[in-house]
Amino acid sequence: MEFTAGGRMEVRITPSDVGKRVSVRRLADTGPASEKFTDTIGVLTSWNEGVLLITRRTGETVRIPESSLVAGKVVPAAPARRRGPAASFEELARVSARAWQPVESEPLGEWVLRAASGFTRRANSVLPLGDPGVPLDDALTRVRAWYAERDLPAYVQTATGAEGTQEALCAELERLGWQREVTAELRTGGLVPVGDVDADVSRVRLARSVDDAWLRRYQRFAVPGPHVVKVLSSGPSVWFATVPGEGDAPAAIGRCVVDGRWAGFMAVEVAPEQRRQGLATAVMAALARRAMEEGASAAWLQVESDNGGARALYEGMGFAIHHLYHHFRYSRSS
Repeated sequence: MEFTAGGRMEVRITPSDVGKRVSVRRLADTGPASEKFTDTIGVLTSWNEGVLLITRRTGETVRIPESSLVAGKVVPAAPARRRGPAASFEELARVSARAWQPVESEPLGEWVLRAASGFTRRANSVLPLGDPGVPLDDALTRVRAWYAERDLPAYVQTATGAEGTQEALCAELERLGWQREVTAELRTGGLVPVGDVDADVSRVRLARSVDDAWLRRYQRFAVPGPHVVKVLSSGPSVWFATVPGEGDAPAAIGRCVVDGRWAGFMAVEVAPEQRRQGLATAVMAALARRAMEEGASAAWLQVESDNGGARALYEGMGFAIHHLYHHFRYSRSS
């Protein structure tokens, strides 16, 4: 916090600082006297009618009455990650989008509306990288109509926690009644450490196309239609990994999309009775080695924030959080 020469705290932010990263201290609503202050750090996304909106790295928006402020200042952007290849948010957003290509899409200014009959939010949500070319309210009206025409819920995919991300858009969606349903981490790391892990890859089979056995282990739908196969097969260079099992479904599976210097890992799943045997590690190692043969050097993956087991596995392989992404859903009751 900022203090004057006499030791008093000062509020050194104004409405002109909207869009900047700030740190504020305010009087707490409740709590003992020893804990009467609450600190918040995030992007100042709004300051209207005596209320500040600050969007945290997690995507949560905090409402702060101006009258409760006791100190505040602009702070530097979040420090660069110590691990992982250098990459901008926009580069990773576009790379990850190419790994989950929709069945149909339509531009709205610099936004892209995407649909794939409801299979995976990543292929059935708006990718808002830039200006929609119309006021936000008009853009969201068009978004709702476009998805309604396809009998799909309207989703907007946003991101927080990295330079160039969309804290302000998150705050606006929340203000307009859109509900944040899912938060996930996009993690990056070097590809060599993944390929060099000590794992038995002898049982891993790699293929260019997905088969029925692989789909039986990938339990994300009741009956996989052609749109599922089309999305899974999309991407610049796609590989499917399978570890055969004793029954109809494989013991483990995985998918990798190679895109220039990037290799994206997804759909890594292991049969419940065969977990903790190194199969997920073996699948990723085999896919990483194939990706390196194609010239890739960096890796990315996406994992939901509440998936503790997967997050521990990826951290052990050197993956660090680059940014968080969120899916906001329009509610007709809002």
